[in-house]
Amino acid sequence: METYNLMPWPSEIREHNTRLVVDSELTISINGNSKGRVYTAVTKFLRRLSGRTGVFLDKGFPVEDTQATIQISFDEVSNLTIETDESYSLEISDKNVLIKAKTDVGAMRALETLLQTVTSNETQYYFPGLSINDQPRFVWRGLMIDVARHFQPVDVLKRNLDAMASVKMNVFHWHLIDDQGFRIESKVFPELTELASDGLFYTQEQIKDVVAYADKLGIRVVPEFDVPGHASAILTAFPELGSKPGYVYEVERYSGVFDPTLDPTNDKTYVFLERLFTEMTPLFPDAYFHIGGDENEGKHWDENEQIQKFKQKHKLKTNHDLQTYFNIKLEVILNKLGKKLMGWDEIMTENMPTTAVIHSWRGENEGFSKGETLIAAAKSGYNTVLSDGFYIDRMQSVVEHYSVEPIGDTKLTAEERKRILGGEVTMWSELVTPLTIDSRIWPRTAAIAERFWSPKEVNDVDLMLPRLDDVSFRLEELGITHLKNRHVILRMMTNNQNIQPLVELSNICEPLEIYTRNENGTEYKTYSPFTLFADACVADAVDKFAIKKSVQNFVANPSEESKQSVLVWLHILGKNHQELMKIENAPNVQPLLPLSKSLSETTLLLTEILDDKQVSQKQLGELKGLMQALKKPYVDVELVIAEDLEKLVLFSEQNYLRK
Repeated sequence: METYNLMPWPSEIREHNTRLVVDSELTISINGNSKGRVYTAVTKFLRRLSGRTGVFLDKGFPVEDTQATIQISFDEVSNLTIETDESYSLEISDKNVLIKAKTDVGAMRALETLLQTVTSNETQYYFPGLSINDQPRFVWRGLMIDVARHFQPVDVLKRNLDAMASVKMNVFHWHLIDDQGFRIESKVFPELTELASDGLFYTQEQIKDVVAYADKLGIRVVPEFDVPGHASAILTAFPELGSKPGYVYEVERYSGVFDPTLDPTNDKTYVFLERLFTEMTPLFPDAYFHIGGDENEGKHWDENEQIQKFKQKHKLKTNHDLQTYFNIKLEVILNKLGKKLMGWDEIMTENMPTTAVIHSWRGENEGFSKGETLIAAAKSGYNTVLSDGFYIDRMQSVVEHYSVEPIGDTKLTAEERKRILGGEVTMWSELVTPLTIDSRIWPRTAAIAERFWSPKEVNDVDLMLPRLDDVSFRLEELGITHLKNRHVILRMMTNNQNIQPLVELSNICEPLEIYTRNENGTEYKTYSPFTLFADACVADAVDKFAIKKSVQNFVANPSEESKQSVLVWLHILGKNHQELMKIENAPNVQPLLPLSKSLSETTLLLTEILDDKQVSQKQLGELKGLMQALKKPYVDVELVIAEDLEKLVLFSEQNYLRK
């Protein structure tokens, strides 16, 4: 079973000793609504299959022939809700493929699985004989993209929607408003985009287009209008709604948590929001509407005498109580508009109605235990969605995210378990642009999607990583730029000189984790350059896992074979600095030279020691000094093989030191 690069891994899978060859006569029929989502999905499937195999298909669209090679049947067209049945069965024999599902969305999930099974020998492509029964573990499997800090054009969103569908994700959470911009056209309040978008926003027609595109992929779209905090953009256009009279509000250019906050004691605030939501909610058919509600420290509330008097009058002891007052008002507005309120876990207070959906995000970095707010929400009667552990903008390894068990070992009743709807990957965009966003989302999100879809027991990192490699390069056929744009950045850095030395270095370097990418006092703004070496590096450096495994094997079993495996990459890295030095007139390459030089000296010295099987005290001292240099951050990156090099130094000291 380990030979199949399926992701997410199905609930049940059985092998047969057969295969179905992909040839020009392959056809697909649909027994059901043949002009809806499945028709579009089948057409795309045929294009991708033809492109992947090079087979010239005679029929490029679904046929009505009941004896088609691939036969799809389903019972109903889904309205896309959390009740949508996405289960399916897939039977591949030597004669045909049978796909059966209760809904059109289930049939589409089956097509994605089928495409992932395509394999080849030297002469032909084929589907291996398999029986698969599959259904998702969670009903909510989302990706949040923040388009406020850095605006992401429609084509960026659509290619990511395609990628989401390919790994069976079903919710696009669209974070449209924050301190750095108001990104959606309002015809009722045109000042919002005139004064607070820098001209970068979606027209209402574009919003409808993206929502319709997602719908065809079986993906719901949940918008987020973040209030009452994160309100700099709104208040730039409507300062009279702010909590600090006389304050000059401006669109924020930096990242972080800021003071501008809507005034929850001002009736005009609710008139504004009701008119805005009345205009916006018809653009988003989904039942859920996210109001944010996070990171409001209430500084401007504390400084406003009228707000303090309001709190006393209404017996609101804390700012949390005041925000709950605000949230309840919004829930009433949204309920009138046919929407269910959703917000980040700060909205969960004693008086917040359990009709709200709690989006759990605060974890160990914010002083909570893993999954604490998720479990608390479920036990308190709220439907809830988890993002703690899935903040991919923190640039942590896929291993970190894949190891997160959404529910953990907490004992829950059946009703409490049902309230945990699923999870969302969150892509905050402080440090990403359209050029780099794909490399921050993918391929790690595919692995997280597996934890949302597959059974709890599917959690082996060693089995996941090789499958993820295959999924990663397959994402390119959907237009995802996570691989190619790394080279685009390196070509920009070198003025189109030989980038291979930088590629080698980027393959063992990663951007600094968890918001520490501001070394030496650099503060990134929304218009800062994101075309530097750190932007070409990714959260899981290409060679990291292979080098780690090579060193572990050698240290555990120092045979000639395992030593040669280590020496191969030591040799490559040892000579890389010489090649890097040949790049001329490239100022953005210069800061990397100290790192490259120390790395070269370390790997050449280790090569000599491993070859000779002896190390002197002088060499050892030299190595330890070099290791200190290699463990430092350089231009917003860290050398991720420093620990592996240190293991080789320690091994040399313990086994090769001259007495």
